[in-house]
Amino acid sequence: MKKQTGQRTVRAPRGNQLQCKGWAQEAAMRMLLNNLDPEVAEDPDHLIVYGGIGKAARDWRSFDQLIASLKELDNDETLLVQSGKPVGLFRTHEAAPRVLIANSNLVPSWATWDHFYDLEEKGLMMYGQMTAGSWIYIGAQGILQGTYLSFIEAGKKAFGTPDLTGRFIVTGGMGGMSGAQPLAGKMANAVILVVEVDRSRIERKMKEGYCDVLVESLDEALKLVEKFTSSGQPASIGLVGNCADVLPALVEKGVTPDFVTDQTSAHDPLNGYVPNGLTLAEANELRENDPKAYEKRSIEAMGKHVQAMLDLQKAGAETFDYGNNIRAYAKQAGVSNAFHIPGFVPAYIRPLFCEGKGPFRWAALSGNPEDIYTLDRLALEMFREDEGLVNWIRMAQKMVKWQGLPARICWLGYGDRDRFALRANEMVASGELEAPIVFGRDHLDCGSVASPNRETEGMKDGSDAVADWPILNALINTAGGASWVSVHHGGGVGMGYSVHAGQVLVADGSQLAKERIKRVLISDPGMGIVRHVDAGYDRALDVANEKGVHIPLKKGD
Repeated sequence: MKKQTGQRTVRAPRGNQLQCKGWAQEAAMRMLLNNLDPEVAEDPDHLIVYGGIGKAARDWRSFDQLIASLKELDNDETLLVQSGKPVGLFRTHEAAPRVLIANSNLVPSWATWDHFYDLEEKGLMMYGQMTAGSWIYIGAQGILQGTYLSFIEAGKKAFGTPDLTGRFIVTGGMGGMSGAQPLAGKMANAVILVVEVDRSRIERKMKEGYCDVLVESLDEALKLVEKFTSSGQPASIGLVGNCADVLPALVEKGVTPDFVTDQTSAHDPLNGYVPNGLTLAEANELRENDPKAYEKRSIEAMGKHVQAMLDLQKAGAETFDYGNNIRAYAKQAGVSNAFHIPGFVPAYIRPLFCEGKGPFRWAALSGNPEDIYTLDRLALEMFREDEGLVNWIRMAQKMVKWQGLPARICWLGYGDRDRFALRANEMVASGELEAPIVFGRDHLDCGSVASPNRETEGMKDGSDAVADWPILNALINTAGGASWVSVHHGGGVGMGYSVHAGQVLVADGSQLAKERIKRVLISDPGMGIVRHVDAGYDRALDVANEKGVHIPLKKGD
């Protein structure tokens, strides 16, 4: 991977004064800058936001031109971005998206890491991950609620209750996205042990309030686990170590956690995962000097890691894959039954997708936390009958620290996203909110991704790998007038394994924003219902009938 050091610090402007010609352009610029805020990004000097090499822009020259182009962009023009580089600007119309983004998309037979790295080395491509290259990452909070929901749904399945008091979770990874795990486990009232090879990442999460304590030995960690589980006290523990060593040690000691999962950046065996048997410095040196040897050792380590997860599963742990593609690499390493570990979506989350629910989010362009608290009060009022949502908002207010622009994640579904955003748009117009609000979501949503080892694993009709759905999602959101729309390849699971789309809307208080919201925040979650009705899910069909989603041809018709 070609390293580029920018030697600069970037931060999004705050307040309600425009530097661009419209709020859609201003929002895109601020969110791009926010992705690289040192409070938010993993490695902003190299434009890396999260997930190994997930970048916000291809190189610093492209970054500078993106900012310049957004400032020049008229309200009836659209900027085209190809893998982090601005490549064209065309006149469209006022209701069209201001930016269209495509990241790391390769023709299927060429969609390999080797081909990607060759193009990246030549300066022709970057890896956009999901929300890194689509400028809507909000720090670890962006995956926090989804991780929390997975834990409590796993609790319902394994123990018949969402309350994990006295329960013990073991997982790996405390980076950009995986750094949500310690707090998510604690929110679920569990004791969570997160294994991370990079001590500095644990220290960072402690400063951010996501992790309680750092330990350097498994024995020390297990003593704390015993102390906290016995007293029923929720806690998060970061262990400096390697999962390929720690999990087999748990098996050898006969210690069986209640839950086992993983969020290391195993989707990228070169730049994401760290093989065992090496210090972090030695691993970095091997990666630089002999990447092929590094990848080989990395995949071998994943095999040991997953085999230990299988052993713990056999011993009685509720074990699931959180979507980093570690099972596929473990299978390459000879673990033939790696996929006996279920993915979190088919195990716990798909019923929510059938209702058009997913990781909706919003950010305050003012930079004023009071704007988020005002919207919290709105959510608590509008959705007061949703006990889970109310509990989530109240916990988030107490436990989540801001990273960059203040933001909130909140899983909302079809019929709720648009109602909430329309009310927020009115509040911007009335001055109840200091500045416009950005509404977006993870690409991991109900109808915007094809990822056979994650979101679309085990689809009822076998349509796991059908990538028409995220393309249709991007097309309808473009037609509906989202503020910016993106289509990416590979995010979360690596090259060759997924296609996914994102959209962002800006509520600036205008009539045009109202019309955009009324279209896009119906069609976007509606795609989730359509996709799952087409796959034969009864719950999705019930929701479609209840909500009046027009589907010309349903299963059984």
